[in-house]
Amino acid sequence: MSPHYLRIFLLCFFVWSGQKPYLAESYSVPKTEWGQPDLQGVWNFSSTVPMQRPSQFGDRQFLTQEEAKNGFLHFELGAGAGIVPPNGTGIESYYNDIRVDNSEVDGRVRTSHIIYPPNGQIPPLVKGIERRPGGVVPATGKRPVRFVVGGIGRDGPEDRGLSERCIVGFNQGPPFTPSLYNNHVQIVQNKDHVVIMTEMIHDARIVKFKDVSPLNASLVFWSGDSVGKWEEDTLVVTTQNFNGLTQSFDGFGSSKNRLLIERFTRVGPHTINYEFIIDDPLTFTDSLTAVIPMSKVSAQLYEYACHEGNYGMENMLRAARRREINSVSDTVAEIFRR
Repeated sequence: MSPHYLRIFLLCFFVWSGQKPYLAESYSVPKTEWGQPDLQGVWNFSSTVPMQRPSQFGDRQFLTQEEAKNGFLHFELGAGAGIVPPNGTGIESYYNDIRVDNSEVDGRVRTSHIIYPPNGQIPPLVKGIERRPGGVVPATGKRPVRFVVGGIGRDGPEDRGLSERCIVGFNQGPPFTPSLYNNHVQIVQNKDHVVIMTEMIHDARIVKFKDVSPLNASLVFWSGDSVGKWEEDTLVVTTQNFNGLTQSFDGFGSSKNRLLIERFTRVGPHTINYEFIIDDPLTFTDSLTAVIPMSKVSAQLYEYACHEGNYGMENMLRAARRREINSVSDTVAEIFRR
């Protein structure tokens, strides 16, 4: 076994063994008619826990009960712990806080979603890799635009982020990462497949179980190619063959050579423990493992009617052209005023 895959194997074992305490001894995982663990339903993966661990916690994975009670950590997306501070504009953030606080599992609150490396931080980068997260302010750069929010200009649709083009939602993944809203997935099962449908951009990923052979490296997809297997009560999904037009993780690199392993374990009647491992030796010098709880909700997903060529994109480009025309006319007017 090569060192690369040995590392993945050891990390999978580490995550599996490290999460066993979450499973209540008295809880029996329900089964489908095919005898497989039943993961079906709509699940919420919102969270106010930061992805990376604040440095003051070192290698400590959980808050103390006193810290959790006082909302010591909840500062990234919302208030948490019953505290609603003003946001950056001075407006209280009730509107979004009710949709993101899903951080506690089994009475414990994590200091970060990343649990490996042990310091809870993204691994060191391969030389030459820079972070390009996108955002409200246009970034500099060239096409292709791999980040999901923002863009590098408004000359054409290709200058905008992937979620603005309605290609990949900002929390769609894979892997799933909590964001400000629309943090829901629906899982549907049959004997030989699992379908994982995201609320954002309503993307449906089909996970295959039977008669699976590796795809040719030339066949690539936005969400990769997913193959599943059952390890006791855990659904393990291995995804490769990404098209490289998305980032590897958190604004870094390209997904082209990314290997993603996801683990879905039902640990209670209303909770799935979702874990993912990213191994991308062209972006990071080590693997990355994160744990995010999913909570079952009594609701259904409605279509997020976003499609490439949507009217929002058309209006954005039209406004840019109008601004250019006004800029020229204003310049001419100023010459005559002088």
